[in-house]
Amino acid sequence: MKRFFLLGGLLITFFLWVPGLMLAADTRLTDGKDQSAVEITIYNSNIGLVKDHRKISLGKGTQELRFMDVASQVIPSSVSIKSLSRPDSLSVLEQNYEYDLLNPGKLLDKYVGKEVKLVTKNLYTDKEETVTAMVLSNDNGVPIYRINNEITFSHPGRILFPGLPENLIPKPTLVWLLNSTTDATQDIEALYLTNGINWQADYVLLLNAKETMAGLSGWVTIDNKSGAAYRDARLKLVAGDIHRVEEYYPAERFRATSLAVTTLQSQFKEDAFFEYHIYKLERKATIKENQTKQINFLEAENVPVRKEFIYRGAQYYFQDRHEELQSKDKVAVFIEISNRKEDNLGTPLPKGTIRVYKLDSDGSSQFVGEDRVEHTRKDEKVRARLGYAFDIGATRKQTQWEKISKDTYEVAFEITLKNHKKEDITVKVVEPLPGDWKVLESSLPYKKEDANTIFFDVPAKKDGEVKLSYRVRVRF
Repeated sequence: MKRFFLLGGLLITFFLWVPGLMLAADTRLTDGKDQSAVEITIYNSNIGLVKDHRKISLGKGTQELRFMDVASQVIPSSVSIKSLSRPDSLSVLEQNYEYDLLNPGKLLDKYVGKEVKLVTKNLYTDKEETVTAMVLSNDNGVPIYRINNEITFSHPGRILFPGLPENLIPKPTLVWLLNSTTDATQDIEALYLTNGINWQADYVLLLNAKETMAGLSGWVTIDNKSGAAYRDARLKLVAGDIHRVEEYYPAERFRATSLAVTTLQSQFKEDAFFEYHIYKLERKATIKENQTKQINFLEAENVPVRKEFIYRGAQYYFQDRHEELQSKDKVAVFIEISNRKEDNLGTPLPKGTIRVYKLDSDGSSQFVGEDRVEHTRKDEKVRARLGYAFDIGATRKQTQWEKISKDTYEVAFEITLKNHKKEDITVKVVEPLPGDWKVLESSLPYKKEDANTIFFDVPAKKDGEVKLSYRVRVRF
């Protein structure tokens, strides 16, 4: 006697929707309706770990389990299954991932060399007429038919297929060949990795009028293109740089179609995990297929901010004579905050994008720049470049380039900074020096940043101009 796994009429509906598809004897079919719980851990490297729990009635003995409603970007080699309620009663003999999905093109491909029926409507009698045709090819979606020993293509008729080819399925399916020592209903956990799901942190920093303090909010942005939905899922996020082996797996690509925003605060519990950090959402969440979801994870007020103006040179300035070098350069604007408890922060911050806003004279928030920030440990600094200062100009002129010996040169520069702002500022002038070097003279004191970099803190009065000059000996 054949045994079929009936799930609230699902099997009947399945047959009606896809005529001709029949399940083999001793086959069980399960879909998302059997799901009792789901947990997903999302890594910020476009990968997710899914734990899908379902209550399934398995027969005693060897049988096939068709596990539907899984991510279409599942990594087949990562799949495993086990019984949580009766772990000793279930053994896995074989597992497969079937992804040859049903669509019109593939259906026609499977019927090349076989007969189908073409239905057209007679314009005079308004009745449908049916002819039998042999599919000769389906090149680039244009089928070629033989009808009554004549060849034609682009036939306007509706195609009727006598059945569904055995190898085509309506949705991605995990298939296991299992052996069960009991016929009781079991709690089954299917575990697998999937591509196509990612998360990142997005930060919003709102500066006060004096640009000395700010409010910082952090958002988790989840982008789900894995080809599955995760309803009422226990959600965990892992921040860190995880090494992965690059392999190719067949996958569908989707575009995000919606944006869901959740605005509750203090929803994540953060903890160290291996060499990474894990953030656990303290409630369940639904992540729909092709959805971008945002969840608030950080709120901090009165965070001290430091603004910095930086003018940076280049090593090639020192390597040749530049008689015509008199460049007008831009001065970059940076902001910096300290991830310290004393500054109302002090928690590990995952990498992402920080967007900075400031209130204008009308009290309206205006966007002033954004930057990518890396994972920031507590007690370290977050630094972002926002753009270039409109009212600060920089001009560089090479005043000396002299070859002292075969590999030694003396080079001098004059840098002019013009400050058209309404307040006094300090510009950090950063000079990367090549080879072995020694500063011979300078109009302002310098500091050594590393083995090949020095910098000058140059004060500039409002509506004023200041010059920095220095001479250096380099050998390379």
